[in-house]
Order: sequence, then C-alpha cells, then structure tokens
Amino acid sequence: MTITLAPRTAAHVSIYWNKTQDEEIRRLLPSAAQSEEQALERFRQSLLPGASSFGRIILVDGRYVGDIWCYCIDEKEEKSAMLSYCIFEKSCWNQGIGTKAAALFLELVFERYSIDKIGAFTYASNQPSIRVLEKLGFDFMEEWEENGVLSRYFQRKRNSFTK
Repeated sequence: MTITLAPRTAAHVSIYWNKTQDEEIRRLLPSAAQSEEQALERFRQSLLPGASSFGRIILVDGRYVGDIWCYCIDEKEEKSAMLSYCIFEKSCWNQGIGTKAAALFLELVFERYSIDKIGAFTYASNQPSIRVLEKLGFDFMEEWEENGVLSRYFQRKRNSFTK
C-alpha cells in the first residue's frame, strides 16, 4: 500500500464535503463549513497569497481517500498552526493510513512554514485519532466539555519532529 499526498482541487473539496456528510463521520469530525459552497469558498481562500490554511488530499495506491490540512497558520506571533485530517473511506480505517499521511504532511508543513508548534483538537471518543496523534509525538495538553461533548487538545513542537 502506497500512501501519498497531492494538491487539493475544487473537485476534491466537493467530493470531501459529500463524503463527510455520513452520520458516523460527522460524529467523529467537527466541521467549520456548514455547506458545500462554504467549504469551496474556504478552499478558494486557501489559495490566496498569505492564506492561513493549507491542505492536501490523501491517496492510497492513487485512490483519493481523505484530506489533511492545517489552519490558523500564524508565522509571526504564535508561530503555530492547527492540524486536521479525515479518512472518509471507511474501508481504509484502522490501517495506519492516517498516521503515515499525517507524518508526510507534518514534514511538509514544518518545511514550508516558519512555525514552532502544531496543535490538534479531537473528540475524546475518537480513539483512532488520538492514537494517530500520540504515535506522531503529540502531547496531550487539556480536555474540556462543550455542548455535552468531551474534547481533547494535543500539541507537537517542531523540535520533536525528526525525519
């Protein structure tokens, strides 16, 4: 199995939006976009110079199975970004794809941006996502409840990144 990353296109954003409307995925992954058009607009903004977000698609043996991106990129003050990812093809769950894709993406992000740390939020019930973060050297920072849902925040510093 070969896992690679590739640039996102508007077509990918539409596929991603539709695939992630699945009830099981929605329970695992919060979404900032409330509509496909809003997701497409956010994508268009990510292509502008100085954009605060950057993403790639995840391919397994050339097949599009998910997305990975960072947002809230701040190279000036906090020197940080936030990480998010989703494998929307359920047949690809629990195979190490998220871990490998995130490792590739982190290498790219730390080379591309002048940041010192990257954070990630996940629902406390999303154990596969927590395992990905832990395998990649993210440290648990805090836990809280919002609207009846328990969430966790993890963080990884640049100096803990090794190729």
